[in-house]
Amino acid sequence: MSWNDERVELLKKLWLDGLSASQIAGELANGITRNAVIGKVHRLGLSGRVKAPTQTQPRPRPQARTHRNSTPRTSAPIIRGNTALAFAPRAQEAPAPRLVEEVVIPMSERVTIMELKEAMCRWPLGDPATSEFRYCGGKSTIGESYCTYHSRIAYQPAQDRRRERERERRMQRTA
Repeated sequence: MSWNDERVELLKKLWLDGLSASQIAGELANGITRNAVIGKVHRLGLSGRVKAPTQTQPRPRPQARTHRNSTPRTSAPIIRGNTALAFAPRAQEAPAPRLVEEVVIPMSERVTIMELKEAMCRWPLGDPATSEFRYCGGKSTIGESYCTYHSRIAYQPAQDRRRERERERRMQRTA
């Protein structure tokens, strides 16, 4: 794609005629994209355009619809602007606190990596950079990495996670 004098002149003419950048790109073709047209127009400083004729008469404003046999409400304030669609907040019941299960892992079950066996829980405990780092060591079924408790933490069903995220979003919107 190259901008030769002929293309530039055609671009100027089409731009001043009021064609859009997409239409001009279609006329020029041969690898000229809409963005290339916009860039060239900007570099050439072609800001003035012929605008499409607009209606000379302003559009009529829609009339407010009234229902038959209805009386105008005078007690409610007139709401306009960005607050017109605001809803009245409703008090919601606070969610029940999640029960946190305290699991006490006996010191005798905590094991180092060298002591891990096939049916032991591999849940890490502590900081791996310290000498006190251990694994849970609780009983796990063969083929599983974690004991029952740590499996519930590690493998949360996707539906529960989605439900929890949705509940948090709703709480944020009402706050």
